[in-house]
Amino acid sequence: MEQTLVLNTSYEPINIVPWKRAITLLFQGKVEVLAEYDREIRSISFTIRMPSVLRLLRYVRMRKRFQHVKFSRANIYARDHHTCQYCGSKCSTEDLTFDHVIPVVKGGSKTWDNIVTSCLECNHHKGGRTPNEAGMHLIRRPKTPDWVPSMIHVTIGLNSAPDSWRDYFYWNIELDNDS
Repeated sequence: MEQTLVLNTSYEPINIVPWKRAITLLFQGKVEVLAEYDREIRSISFTIRMPSVLRLLRYVRMRKRFQHVKFSRANIYARDHHTCQYCGSKCSTEDLTFDHVIPVVKGGSKTWDNIVTSCLECNHHKGGRTPNEAGMHLIRRPKTPDWVPSMIHVTIGLNSAPDSWRDYFYWNIELDNDS
């Protein structure tokens, strides 16, 4: 089933909800519809087009506790821009892995400050050694992100997002030369 993008009053994406929740928000008068899918939802007494993008009518302040960045493979890749932190090559998700800067066998932990993205070749070369022992240097020291990655960008990726959502991802999209 289709999902609906929910924007704050500032047009900032804040959530993706199932279409049934979107209809509920609409009938509660909490949102306005900015874009719709071609599909219709029918009942005995009315027909409505399924909402694709909704905008809240009241601003929702995102609290600090919601800005915790989940420690996950996808968010590590996003933090490091899908780039090997040893050789600097940009890789697809399939060609990346994550690497413990200080290996677990040497007391390294599974934390933001000890894990970086690495291409398969560099990860294999480094093995169970520290970068110094392997004669390798980090491009950027790992750290906990101080930003909240766009859940849409990280979770579903821009290529699979509906076209009607693309106008609301302006801070994460590289502009075409024609633009």
